[in-house]
Amino acid sequence: MMSQRSKRELLYKIRPRYLKANKVGKTRILDEFIAVTDYHRKYANRLLKNGPGPKGRKKKGRRKVYQGEVVQALIQVWEICGRICSKRLHPFLPEIVAVLERHDELHLSSETKGLLLRMSRSTIDRCLQPSRIEQRRGLSTTKPGSLLKKAIPVRTYAQWDDAQPGFVEMDLVAHCGETTAGQYINTLTVVDISTGWTECLAVYQKTQHAVFEAVLQMRHRLPFPLLGIDSDNGGEFINNVLYRYCLTEQITFTRSRPYRKNDQAHVEQKNWSVVRRLIGYDRFETQDELNLLSAIYEDLRLYVNFFQPVLKLIGKEQIDGRTVKRYDLAVTPFRRVLASYEVSFEVKAKLIGQYYQLNPVTLRHKIDENVARLWKLIQ
Repeated sequence: MMSQRSKRELLYKIRPRYLKANKVGKTRILDEFIAVTDYHRKYANRLLKNGPGPKGRKKKGRRKVYQGEVVQALIQVWEICGRICSKRLHPFLPEIVAVLERHDELHLSSETKGLLLRMSRSTIDRCLQPSRIEQRRGLSTTKPGSLLKKAIPVRTYAQWDDAQPGFVEMDLVAHCGETTAGQYINTLTVVDISTGWTECLAVYQKTQHAVFEAVLQMRHRLPFPLLGIDSDNGGEFINNVLYRYCLTEQITFTRSRPYRKNDQAHVEQKNWSVVRRLIGYDRFETQDELNLLSAIYEDLRLYVNFFQPVLKLIGKEQIDGRTVKRYDLAVTPFRRVLASYEVSFEVKAKLIGQYYQLNPVTLRHKIDENVARLWKLIQ
């Protein structure tokens, strides 16, 4: 089989003879050229007539539709939304664009806005690909509580109504840096299973009384009654203080299986996407750092619950040895609370009034400014 270089040399050699030949001669030369090179007849005829094209010439592709202003607008919205994935961003685009325009934070022409709202998930991924980054993981500081394990049952789905708001998973995120020695600040992360409503509270010491006070504060913040608590096996949760409180208040109290993080998949995911992505893995241990973390979480709870759409798993099945998961349409926890029949109209009206007053850009700027101040304290 001839190489491409040999075929090109043959073409240069016989083409002058082909151009000078009559019709019969051209047919004979063309037949000989095809027999040697194994080219298609039309392609060989075009080469002999017009000669080879310049090396490296690329075919004309389709004109790019999504570029320039619309890509810049997408990146701006994506940054405001906290760099969420396209599965969450795509269905949320119409709402967040309307919110930003209402607060005069986004100015788009009708053409650019139309293109932005018509983007598919794959196009969003392609346009945002150069901006994505990865972050590292931290340490686990969970120490098992030895008491009350028989009294506090392992959670089973028969005990929980995941469709009803009020059943929450909770966990502690340690801001200990590279070592767990000494005292350091923790974040109590609480996630409602039904709506995805998330609360984060800064806790100075990992003691049962400090965590209990944070749980009381969390309960007051929830827009619906607290019906159930599911924690890991750490001694800060598995203790008499929290256990007796749940018995008195008729709150279902369950725990996960030891060393099974997937038992608390909802809160573990928020530990990463809400706390670690924003606060990082540095060590925080002073009162000033505690105050700043508390200020950050005051704004973060509004930003996450009103302007961060979440996906909810609705089913999974095995197909040809692969697990295929199906999710519902990504909507914010605020929208899921409004859709719930278990939440009162008074609470919904209060949340709607709060929603129209909130500016996601202002919230994001305040959060970023306080995070920058927090990092300056540890330098």
